[in-house]
Amino acid sequence: MSNVLQQLAVARRQSQPRGIYSVCSAHPWVLEAAFDQAVEDGSDLLIEATSNQVNHLGGYTGMLPEDFRQRVVEIAARKGFNESRLILGGDHLGPNPWQKENAMVAMQQAERTVEVYVRAGFQKIHLDASMACGDDPEPLSGETIAARAATLCAVAERACGEQKPVYVIGTEVPTPGGATESLNELAVTSREAAAETLAIHRKVFNQAGLADVWSRVIALVVQPGVEFNHDSVVDYDPLRAGHLTALLDEEEGLVYEAHSTDYQRPAAYRQLVQDGFAILKVGPALTFAMREALTALSQIETELVPHWQCSHLVDVLERVMLDKPANWQHHYTDNKQVAHLLRRYSYSDRVRYYWHEPRVIEAVDVLMANLGSNSIPETMLSCFLPDEYRAVRTGTLKPNAHSLIIHRIRGVLRPYAAACGN
Repeated sequence: MSNVLQQLAVARRQSQPRGIYSVCSAHPWVLEAAFDQAVEDGSDLLIEATSNQVNHLGGYTGMLPEDFRQRVVEIAARKGFNESRLILGGDHLGPNPWQKENAMVAMQQAERTVEVYVRAGFQKIHLDASMACGDDPEPLSGETIAARAATLCAVAERACGEQKPVYVIGTEVPTPGGATESLNELAVTSREAAAETLAIHRKVFNQAGLADVWSRVIALVVQPGVEFNHDSVVDYDPLRAGHLTALLDEEEGLVYEAHSTDYQRPAAYRQLVQDGFAILKVGPALTFAMREALTALSQIETELVPHWQCSHLVDVLERVMLDKPANWQHHYTDNKQVAHLLRRYSYSDRVRYYWHEPRVIEAVDVLMANLGSNSIPETMLSCFLPDEYRAVRTGTLKPNAHSLIIHRIRGVLRPYAAACGN
């Protein structure tokens, strides 16, 4: 197992801050792009699955943790990536997928999920019991959250073998996947709230007989003032988060984990790492870029292929999303025209829940086959995929559909890799 996560706090103490980005996606093309980037950089690679994506019941991807691991390992081998440098993480492991159930039932499900994640060899476990369940008062007390996190930690410790996992505690505001409300007054976690979270968890872990485990709690999730919602992004302002950076001077064994860092400007990632936010999560921005590439390629397809032969991918996606609205309906407005635009273009990229749908898979396959049998003119790349056009012109990128998609996704990862010191 790579020890790069444990070394993040050490590097900070030595005034040589380093970071690692966490790829939060189950899509094979996203994973392929991530491995290409890591192979080029010679770096470790952290890949995480969320409890909604992957759990003991399959999640929305239909995969168990072992299935997810197998997919990742197979791609790693195909890309020539040294598996010893791979770190698998479980994100937001807790009651979140079952929060409509009563707390006892939700926690039983969460415990089972944590167990199968650890048994499948996931080394980084985010213990997140911050969400209220069906019979809970709101908001949950810090003691309740910590007690449930300790319960999940105890399950993980019983399930692991000689390879002991490392843990992340705390949660960002708002909940996973991007905000749904206005971001005009996004609050940065206060120093007092961060310190209290650490103190309560440390006390509860000690009381639960997990004192020895605390040294493997490597990071705290806080809100550093970075977020995105459907159509806007809050950019990082280091002056607003200075009190959190100062707190790390007293908590030398810890760094921060920053969620919802998607769509930040490149300089922000460098500053976040410098300020102690050493674990940078990225997810929707990766599938957002993939969707952009596929949309552009479908436009190229309509120019090169007879209408009756086209994949009509964008239309198929729209029909499937309308037929199965559960993954977007409660997040977008009731205004039909606005909702239509958000389904296609929202930063929250709820399209990502639909790439595994059979009709969508079939349309993507038709698109790739059509473009595979037709040469894509450079002039059309210039119009629809200008960044990829420039790479093709310099001879660093092949003008085939698959390579173009991977290049588009890697465009999201490159600023992260540069900021983390890769």
